[in-house]
Amino acid sequence: MRKRVVAAWGVVGVVILAAGGLGIWLAMLPPGTAASAPPVPASETAAMLEALQPPAGQRPVVAVIGLNDATETTDYLMPTGILRRADIADVIMLATEPGPVQLYPALKVEPDATIAEFDASHPQGADYVIVPAMSRDDDPTVLAWLQQQADKGAIVVGVCAGAKVVGAAGLLDGKRATTHWFYLRDLLRRSPTIDYVPDRRMVMDGNVVTTTGITASMPMMLTLVEAIGGRERAEAVARDLGVDYWGAQHASGAFTFTRPFATTVLANTMAFWNRDEFGISLKPDMDEVSLALVADAWSRTYRSRSVSFAASDAAVVTKNGLRILPDRIMQDWPKANSVADFSEQHPVTALDQTLQAINARYGESTTNVVAMQLEYPRSNLAQ
Repeated sequence: MRKRVVAAWGVVGVVILAAGGLGIWLAMLPPGTAASAPPVPASETAAMLEALQPPAGQRPVVAVIGLNDATETTDYLMPTGILRRADIADVIMLATEPGPVQLYPALKVEPDATIAEFDASHPQGADYVIVPAMSRDDDPTVLAWLQQQADKGAIVVGVCAGAKVVGAAGLLDGKRATTHWFYLRDLLRRSPTIDYVPDRRMVMDGNVVTTTGITASMPMMLTLVEAIGGRERAEAVARDLGVDYWGAQHASGAFTFTRPFATTVLANTMAFWNRDEFGISLKPDMDEVSLALVADAWSRTYRSRSVSFAASDAAVVTKNGLRILPDRIMQDWPKANSVADFSEQHPVTALDQTLQAINARYGESTTNVVAMQLEYPRSNLAQ
């Protein structure tokens, strides 16, 4: 009996020490962020646009590479959706193996081809390769393929934490780069010769481009549209997206690990008994960019996740030809647990309205956690 009591108090002691250590760690975190975005010289923007221009006289080929078991939702879908609506290139969604690509934190999609099939039909390689964040940064098939594409002359664009994959392929050694704020330390640890550039949503060095967090793929793709199709085409696509600025200007200091961020994530995670599952109805011709942003946001609250549903297991074809596979086969979803995809709105408006809905349900602190993960520059993010 005495031994049991001693053991029990030992467990209590460990818990108290752990809690005390957690409290000290939280106290050491900054209470918030305050940063402004410095201007980007016009010469820097012009240089990037010139460097991004495709070979003359041919329609460019853009390959978006993904891992079958886990590729980031918006990183994979948004570049494809934006570039296809611009209609300035042939955009091909690839996977390392046959079968669908399971996205995280939500959705599943049928790719257009495997990388082996792409290589067979495009032996000269792609003009541009888009690299989303993936569950693994060191997949040997992906790394070898990226090296081959770069050797063939492709411009490689690492979106968000896709920069870590590009770095693992050795394509960022000695180059200027950026990435999602949360993964910056990991990127520099694995690729220590990188010259990190703050306060830029996108950085180009040689034939490699990297961006900051998830939502940076929108200005990056608009910049690519401008480089390939001209300013007028980029402006038309930007209006369709609800974007009025797509430059590299960024306040990196506004995105960091803060005490409110950590305490909200901890509190939401510990409330494991209180989880919501929200259904998103898949509809033909829906806007894939809005869908990606809505599903991504609702799955980043640490209180909820989103799942897609449709009346059959057939792929639902979106506005620009992406084939989304439903998670659930059902005609309807309980109204109380359904969320709007805002497909009739511009994608930026859809994201803003989704954040408002998250705010109404879970509060401002959780909304800021979501925006921080997306590295989305909301004006009240620092609160």
